[in-house]
Amino acid sequence: MSMDTDRILGSAKEVTGKVESSVGNLAADRTAQAEGRAREAAGTAQKLYGQAKDAAREVSDSAADFAKQAYENGGETFRDGSESLAKKVKENPLGSILIAGAVGFALALFLARPPRRPPPRWRYYS
Repeated sequence: MSMDTDRILGSAKEVTGKVESSVGNLAADRTAQAEGRAREAAGTAQKLYGQAKDAAREVSDSAADFAKQAYENGGETFRDGSESLAKKVKENPLGSILIAGAVGFALALFLARPPRRPPPRWRYYS
């Protein structure tokens, strides 16, 4: 896992802010305390931003890997299916011809059927 520079810089700012705030507490310097807390908050925000960028990068890398594997496995699945079908046809050619004929007949019936039309409306002429 590669760390984003925002995470590193954010952590550094956060630690620096904590130290500055602690020094301000010891010296009773309210300005140093406020600046330390502000720097700490900015560091925390930058660190969280870096973590979000890292998470987004990991998700996109995972998605790309998944798509690549699906593409590669899809070709194998198609080849395996084709080989299995060819084997079944060789084992039982008559049954394969009957099944192909039945599928063709059903498609022909489905495609040759006239489209359904709404019932005619009677018009009354006066």
